[in-house]
Amino acid sequence: MIPNGKWRRWRVGVGLCVLAAALLACGAQNYGPWTESFDEAGDWKLSADAAATVSVANGALRIHVFELGQVAWASAGRDYSDFRLTVEATQVSGPDDNEYGVLVRMAGDQQFYVFSISGDGYARIARYSDGTWNLLGSDWVESDAIHQGAATNVLEVEARGAMFVFSVNGTQVLQAEDAQLAKGDIGLYAGAFNEADVVIDFDNLEVEPLP
Repeated sequence: MIPNGKWRRWRVGVGLCVLAAALLACGAQNYGPWTESFDEAGDWKLSADAAATVSVANGALRIHVFELGQVAWASAGRDYSDFRLTVEATQVSGPDDNEYGVLVRMAGDQQFYVFSISGDGYARIARYSDGTWNLLGSDWVESDAIHQGAATNVLEVEARGAMFVFSVNGTQVLQAEDAQLAKGDIGLYAGAFNEADVVIDFDNLEVEPLP
């Protein structure tokens, strides 16, 4: 059963979609190991509108979603296929009925995998492809590994070929198999469901390519 408040699908294209200037769908190169402390904006493209803002300040990438039913994200402008990613995600304020996490193997805003948690302790893996959502497992699985409310969670995604493992705070919470998307950009995102004013900070991002 889907938790109360999470019935609404992510409406890609409605709200703020912050992408790197050069999307890596064609002619992309594979990047090496990478760490990001968000001491400065770097290649992350930051912007704002009435729905949300994405900014870098005080050593973190902050996503603030002002309106209910909206999402915002920033992509890194880097291309990876097989990799292990970790990032610290902190719910600064707002309702616990939210969503935030990592986008991988992005080809613009029309194809990507999304690894999500919520402030009230649920996780999900899904693929978005040309207007269609495909859940890679059950929708919003409850997990004791997730620190709820205004807390920090360490998110880890391992992608190797068609296999994906999603861990939170060192505990595997979900795994999936899907061969639809082979490589692409990396993004960080946050969204609101039935209550607005979600604020999430991301910090200490690390990406390690896998052989």
